[in-house]
Amino acid sequence: MKKKIFALMMAVCMAASMAACGGKAAETTAASGETTTSGAETAADGGSDSKAETETEKEADGNKEAGGTLVMATNAEFPPYEYHEGDQIVGIDVEIAQAIAAEMGMELEIEDIAFDSVIPAVTSGKADFGAAGMTVTPERQQNVDFSDTYATAAQVIIVKDDSDIAGPSDLAGKTIGVQLGTTGDLFVSDEENVADATVERYNKGFEAIQALSQNKVDAVVIDGEPAKVFVSQNEGIKILEEALTSEEYAICVKKGNTELLDSINAAIAKLEESGELEEIILKYIPAE
Repeated sequence: MKKKIFALMMAVCMAASMAACGGKAAETTAASGETTTSGAETAADGGSDSKAETETEKEADGNKEAGGTLVMATNAEFPPYEYHEGDQIVGIDVEIAQAIAAEMGMELEIEDIAFDSVIPAVTSGKADFGAAGMTVTPERQQNVDFSDTYATAAQVIIVKDDSDIAGPSDLAGKTIGVQLGTTGDLFVSDEENVADATVERYNKGFEAIQALSQNKVDAVVIDGEPAKVFVSQNEGIKILEEALTSEEYAICVKKGNTELLDSINAAIAKLEESGELEEIILKYIPAE
């Protein structure tokens, strides 16, 4: 009898043990299935994101090649080449840049920054090119490459009507106002060009003109075309007949960016051939 009872108890224990093991296995399988499903969802999501990213990259590349944006760095304080008209930036350089972008099948975006920041913006890649009434000089050519010339200009001297300065030789020992980083700044800062001059630098050309009107400087050296605008807007000042320099304006690009430079030069050549380049310049600087 004891043996039968013992056998019966063993059978019950074994059945309970098997039931417990079966439940544990089922729970593990369910958990494993959930992890697998979650992993599949993650993989699917990852694949979808990856595909979307790839498509976005392709689209961006396509836009860049066929309809992207060209970023132009300038200083819109240099009429008639670039200046503000209401909320818009207009001028010779702006219209030439717009025409170049159109020739390349691209949109133009303008970044208005300080003049002495234009070349750093180009060399750092923050801008594709610089167009700011910029003269080609050996010093600048060490940092950027220049396009073909699209305009010629001259640095001139502005003085008050009653000034005793009659020409470049009279600038020696004088206080001269310039726009920071411009060719005029570079020229008068060189002792070989102007001896013993005190150079006062301003971020904007009209600030130098204001300093002249307020007798803070004896003369202002600046590009000929902006000089005409400033003199027409301010009484009691004049431009001296003898120019300081003759120079060429061009567009700057990052050194070694031959693809963009070639495209810009090709566009400039087309604009010259069609007569559009001359039309743009004459729109802002009528023939005398």
